[in-house]
Amino acid sequence: MRTIIIDDERLAREELKSLLKNYAEIEIISEAKNGEEGVQLINELNPDLIFLDVNMPGLSGFDLLKQLDEIPLVVFVTAYDEYAIKAFEVDALDYMLKPVDPERLNDALKKITARFVEDNIPVETAFTDVQPKKVLSATDSVFIRDGEKCWFVELSSIRMLESEGNYVKVHFDQFRPLILRSLGSFEERLDPDYFFRANRKFIINLKWIEKIENWFNGGLIVELKTGEKVEISRRQAIRFRELWSL
Repeated sequence: MRTIIIDDERLAREELKSLLKNYAEIEIISEAKNGEEGVQLINELNPDLIFLDVNMPGLSGFDLLKQLDEIPLVVFVTAYDEYAIKAFEVDALDYMLKPVDPERLNDALKKITARFVEDNIPVETAFTDVQPKKVLSATDSVFIRDGEKCWFVELSSIRMLESEGNYVKVHFDQFRPLILRSLGSFEERLDPDYFFRANRKFIINLKWIEKIENWFNGGLIVELKTGEKVEISRRQAIRFRELWSL
């Protein structure tokens, strides 16, 4: 699990890194000393998991999460216990007090690993092959699993993907299964000739567009063949026009 540690205390970061060295499944890809730096690293590196302090100068841990388009798995690590209820309200996987107890960390990592394996095996099966970075074309079919339900779906039938917190909702036919993955990770695998990032929350299948209208502040609004409407943000509308205007 690709992991970022975000804590304004250097010694706390070093202590946690030392403890995590005992877990081969954890790959620490970076660390941040404040919330602003944490937001930047998360957006750039797209981690699977973050260990996040609550009280930091500038952005608090909770404020940091509000800045993100897609939220990875979260474990709060803090010296204060009064934020525990709020932590679980934002769907944190666990909440650990400083100094971190090794046994408590071990319990947290068991929970994290179980959640990651349970929810991500279907995603890896669906969007990974012998060439993990291969872009999937619209004619490729993928295996999707949500709980006990399974589908084998041609990508051309997926009309849009919608970010829902830590999950992505895949829209096809009358189904909308949830997959634990960031929207950005899907964007990397999907053919840009067919799938377009409309805004922070949606990727749309261009072949499903029925009509397009101008929208506020230079944006666009697209209506799909199903009647569903998705806004293309002003910044993405500029890119859309550059790519497909005559």
